[in-house]
Order: sequence, then C-alpha cells, then structure tokens
Amino acid sequence: MTTITIIKSKNGEYKRVACAGHAGYARKGKDVVCSAVSILVINTINSLDLLTSAPMAVSCDEEKGAIDCEFTGPLSQGSILLLDSMVIGLEGVVSEYGDKYLKLKFKEV
Repeated sequence: MTTITIIKSKNGEYKRVACAGHAGYARKGKDVVCSAVSILVINTINSLDLLTSAPMAVSCDEEKGAIDCEFTGPLSQGSILLLDSMVIGLEGVVSEYGDKYLKLKFKEV
C-alpha cells in the first residue's frame, strides 16, 4: 500500500508531502494505482519547481517508493493551487480504487 501524508500548519499552510510504499494493485509495470499516484505527486513537485519556484527540499528513494517534499518557506497562491489539485487527484484515486492500495492521511502541526 502507498501512504501519502499531507502535513499542514494550524493555519492550513502546506508544510510537507510524504509518500511511502508501493500500491500493490498489480505487478510491477502494470500497477495503474502506483502509476497514477506517481504521476500526480511527481508532476506536482516538478510543476512547483518549474512554474512557481516553491521553496522546498525534496528527497526520494525509488526502491522504497518514497518521496518526501518539505516546504521551507511560504508558498505562493499558484503553489497552493497546484497542491490542492494534487490532493483532488489523489482523493479521486482513493475513491476509484479504495484505501486498500492508497491511504491518504492529513496531519496538522
């Protein structure tokens, strides 16, 4: 199962997006859930970097299926819109395939 934790401040500001694990919906190369999640998360991080220059530190471990994106400063409205869009997409994956393959968690710090 893939677990994605969205961490926000008490004021609702995005602080971190942490992803871990492989969905396990199908074998490697055929796992549409893992593919959808990867595309949503990686495209959002790339867009944040290229389109908004969001202040962030990103690390990943392909073998573990881990991506960690920590926001190191305030985000622009464009950055927030991209992250909100990613969350909508991830919620759609959970709605379509269930939380057996993708668990979406929200935490407040």
